[in-house]
Amino acid sequence: MHIKQVIIQGFKSYREQTVVEPFHKGHNVVVGRNGSGKSNFFYAIQFVLSDEFSHLRPEQRQALLHEGTGPRVLTGFVEIIFDNSDSRFPIERDEVFLRRVIGAKKDQYFLNKKMVPRNDVVNLLESAGFSRSNPYYIVKQGKINQMATAPDAHRLKLLREVAGTRVYDERKEESKSILKETEGKKEKIEEFLKTIEDRLATLEEEKEELKEYQKWDKKRRALEYTIHDRELNDTKKKLEELESRRKKYGDGSESLRSRLREAEKNAKQASRDLKEIRQQVSQAKEEKQGIQMELQQLQQEKTKLENRERDLDEEMSGDKNSKKRAEQELDKLNATIKQKEEELCRVKPEYEQLKKKEEVIAKELGLKEQKRKELYAKQGRGSQFTTKDERDKWITSELKMLSKRIKDKSDDITRLTKELEQDAKKKIELEDDVEKTSGEIESYKNNIDEYNKKYYELKKNRDQQHSDRNELWRKESNLQQSLSAKNEELSKCEGEFRSMAGREIFNGRNSILQVLDSFRNRGGYEHIANGYHGLILENIRCDEGTQTAVEVTAGKRLYYHIVETDEVGSTILKEFNRQKLPGEVNFMPLNRLMVGNVQYPKDPNVIEMVRVIKYEDKYDKAVRHIFGRTLICRELEAAVKTAKSHRFDCVTLDGDKVASKGVLTGGYYNSSRSSLEIQKRRSALHKEKADLESQMTNLKRELHTVEEKIKEFGADMQKNETRNSKIKDTFDKVKTDIRLNKEKVSLIDRSKQSKERSLNQLKSNLEALQSTKEGFEAELHQDLLSSLSVHDQREVDILTDQIRQLTKENKETFTRRMQKEAEKNKLENTLNNNLVRRRDELTQALQEISVEDRKRELDQCRSELKTIEVKIKTLDKSVSLAERKLSDQSSKLKGAQELCERYKTEERECQEKINDDAKDLEKLATKQNTLQQKINDCVKKIRELGSIPTDAFDKFHNTALKQLYSQLEKANQQLKQYSHVNKKALDQFMSFSDQKEKLVARKEELDVGHEKIRELMDHLELRKTEAILFTFRQVAKNFTEVFRKLVPGGHGQLVMQTGNREETDLPEDGGGSSLQGFNSDTFTGVGIRVSFSGNISAEMKEMNQLSGGQKSLVALALIFAIQKCDPAPFYLFDEIDQALDAQHRKAVADMIHELAGDAQFITTTFRPELLEKADKFYGVVFRNKVSHVECVTREKAYDFVEDDQTHG
Repeated sequence: MHIKQVIIQGFKSYREQTVVEPFHKGHNVVVGRNGSGKSNFFYAIQFVLSDEFSHLRPEQRQALLHEGTGPRVLTGFVEIIFDNSDSRFPIERDEVFLRRVIGAKKDQYFLNKKMVPRNDVVNLLESAGFSRSNPYYIVKQGKINQMATAPDAHRLKLLREVAGTRVYDERKEESKSILKETEGKKEKIEEFLKTIEDRLATLEEEKEELKEYQKWDKKRRALEYTIHDRELNDTKKKLEELESRRKKYGDGSESLRSRLREAEKNAKQASRDLKEIRQQVSQAKEEKQGIQMELQQLQQEKTKLENRERDLDEEMSGDKNSKKRAEQELDKLNATIKQKEEELCRVKPEYEQLKKKEEVIAKELGLKEQKRKELYAKQGRGSQFTTKDERDKWITSELKMLSKRIKDKSDDITRLTKELEQDAKKKIELEDDVEKTSGEIESYKNNIDEYNKKYYELKKNRDQQHSDRNELWRKESNLQQSLSAKNEELSKCEGEFRSMAGREIFNGRNSILQVLDSFRNRGGYEHIANGYHGLILENIRCDEGTQTAVEVTAGKRLYYHIVETDEVGSTILKEFNRQKLPGEVNFMPLNRLMVGNVQYPKDPNVIEMVRVIKYEDKYDKAVRHIFGRTLICRELEAAVKTAKSHRFDCVTLDGDKVASKGVLTGGYYNSSRSSLEIQKRRSALHKEKADLESQMTNLKRELHTVEEKIKEFGADMQKNETRNSKIKDTFDKVKTDIRLNKEKVSLIDRSKQSKERSLNQLKSNLEALQSTKEGFEAELHQDLLSSLSVHDQREVDILTDQIRQLTKENKETFTRRMQKEAEKNKLENTLNNNLVRRRDELTQALQEISVEDRKRELDQCRSELKTIEVKIKTLDKSVSLAERKLSDQSSKLKGAQELCERYKTEERECQEKINDDAKDLEKLATKQNTLQQKINDCVKKIRELGSIPTDAFDKFHNTALKQLYSQLEKANQQLKQYSHVNKKALDQFMSFSDQKEKLVARKEELDVGHEKIRELMDHLELRKTEAILFTFRQVAKNFTEVFRKLVPGGHGQLVMQTGNREETDLPEDGGGSSLQGFNSDTFTGVGIRVSFSGNISAEMKEMNQLSGGQKSLVALALIFAIQKCDPAPFYLFDEIDQALDAQHRKAVADMIHELAGDAQFITTTFRPELLEKADKFYGVVFRNKVSHVECVTREKAYDFVEDDQTHG
């Protein structure tokens, strides 16, 4: 097993996810400059594998997260991928992924991508041979000397870890715990034994008194039995007398119950009628309220339309007046605009002439000033430059700059000229566009008027359909109420049907209906669906008087299912089972029923049951199969006689049944819960519901037609409105485009002036630059003079006079131009911002004022008003009809209430009489209960006496009751003398004896166990000592050999210390006898003695006498010695060769190379020796405050080392 790969993100200096290329299973070297993050790389591995980073506080976890530039790192993780091909981890995978994630508030472990608790990770690592508490296979930077100078006790602890003594310690602690528990149990058993022995001595004395007590107790029980038995017989006689009286009361109550049943039946029917009439009254009220609400809405709508009509009249007259005023104001505005435009045409040429004059003067003035400035500059160059060449060089430089500036100015002039031409062209296009679109506005207005007219017509038709739909809705609401009432009644009836049939039969019926529906939907099973005919109950009818007899005869067979053939039944049953539907079903296949001809007796007191049942001929076999052998008799005596003489089943009208074999069945039958009656009501309700649903379907069809028309009109209105909206949008867009185009033209005019000024300025600047250039060219190669020539001086004077004159003219021209500009701006502002804008507003207002639209809207309003008036008249008639209907229903309701109250009064009277009889019966029942309780008490007392002496039944049989009580009192007096006797002395004596034997046996078992545990603890201590000594000898031997390889000519040895001395004569590996007197607790430490000169006797030194490099060698020798004894899967060495010289570094490198065949080494170094025989190399670089790990070549690794040594 070895580390295959490491992935780091957000940990210390590693910000981004760093995936280290897979490690070699031999020797891997990590190189890099100081501060690059090599040690952090080792910390990352240690972060996952050791205990050093466990139980971190929040601030410590935060310190492990990357803290660099950029966004704050909230979480970090380190993942180590192990190669587990040797199955060192007890996991059946070739690769094991172990990740630890840390954040400010979390610390989680993940094993193979699944989160696991920390203890599971600890156990997994220890199972693979990692020591998390003492990880000697990880040596951090600067810690190598700490291992060398560690206390001897620390080295002994390391040796114990290598020897694996933890297993012995754990087992020894377990044994101690068991030993302590065993000793506790022994103490408790000894206490129990002492208590039992004391108790046995006491019980021995109590046995004799107990025998005398038992003699008198036997006599007492015999007397008590005789007394209780006589009392029991007397009470039974009284109870029989009460039973005969109760039977007489029962016969009188039967006739009252018959009257009560009749009254209940009439009351229920009256309640149903009353409920139905109340529903009708409620419907009538709701219908009236609905009509009144609709009438109220129409009245409100009529009022709104009347107000709207009045407003439209006023708006039409107002529109006419507004249009006239707007036209007059527009004529005045046009005249004013014309006058202002004429004034503007007069002022503009004068302004332009002054403007041009001002530009010419300014241009000429600038040229004169530039020329004079150049002459002054020329005069100054005589003192500025010392030689002609120096001046010419400067002039040449200036000429280059001037040429560039002249070119730039020329380019700007060309650009501005081009922009002015484009603006002029664009202005013409915009004016043409304005003229073109202005002609389209009238066409759009006509289209908008047409669409408005069509919209009003469609709205009128849709409103008519809305009115029709409201009427249909009202009818639908009434039908829905009736249907809801029927559904409620049917649901109640179905509930009664379910309670009568039972849940399983009811569920079976529903499941059969579900199966039939699936057959119909599937297709191809029509013959199966048609072959099912329903329940027996649904296919027979009979008179009310014979219902009880029919139901008693059929029983649960009323709920059998009739099918045409057995094939139909089996097919339905297969599908029933396939769908795993609930319920119970019984089929009666008509093709399999065998019914013979029955000869009925000719007796006027009996009638065949099949004659009173009405059914279709095709169900004859099923009906005769159930009822064919049953006769109806008027009285029970006749039924018994007929059944006996003719061998028929007979039943009375009250439901008492006599079987042909002589069995009589009868009792009270609640006729109000009749299955046939419930089925009769179900059928009637289903039929009424079907009629209502048919009406509802027709109504919904009409409603759907009206809805479709409403949708059609609505869609047409929507389309019309959409088209109208598009035209309006286009109309508004055209008006907006005209306005925007005019604004663009105005913007072009305004920008033209500024561009022309800029162009003139550029031209003036260009001429000045060209003049300057000409002056420089003329001065070039001339003699360098300290003052101006006479000609130049004269030219300066002339220029000064001209400049003064031009300045004066420029001021005068500027003043006049500003006056004209102010006058021009005032006229333009008045025209553009006031007059023209107002003219456009008036023009738009005149376009929006449409008298035709108002008139059309007024006509529409008047038409709707007439329609509503017609509807109001119709609804007034409907309200009158609804009131008459409500009055009739209220009268019926009053009569039904009186009838219902009368039946309920009769029911109450019968119930009161029955209650009075019930009270009398209750008194009898109370007396019966009292006597029965007395009987139970006597029986209980006799039972509590226990086993009765055999002579007790006859010994006191003829003794008087008074004498019995006298003898009983004497027996009780004798028993009082033995009240202190322990009545369970014998049982307790035997019980305590058994307990004593068991405790003695248990104590012997614990003694044996105690001795075994002692022997086990001694054996564990012996094995622990053997393991420590065996490991010490191996490590000591390996240490001597490794030290000799690292320090040729040197010598080193390990010494086991016990107490304050060193043990030189340790016992050999000769088993337990050679270790007598030795205990692992006597070992106090492991000392190290080394000599670097080879003189063993003279120069063996302690660790604190060695130099830093020598301590490093000793520590490495110890690690390598342990590795040979108990190889770890890998080793992490961080700059272990820091304090070594070249020779010893070479020896350490050779040793690592030798051991790399059996274990993986990952080392960091600043020296080249470890690189010579390494297998793979990694470079750590630090860029942008973030560490990165890259796989490098051996040569690149040497460059890292040399570069670091150079910087060092």
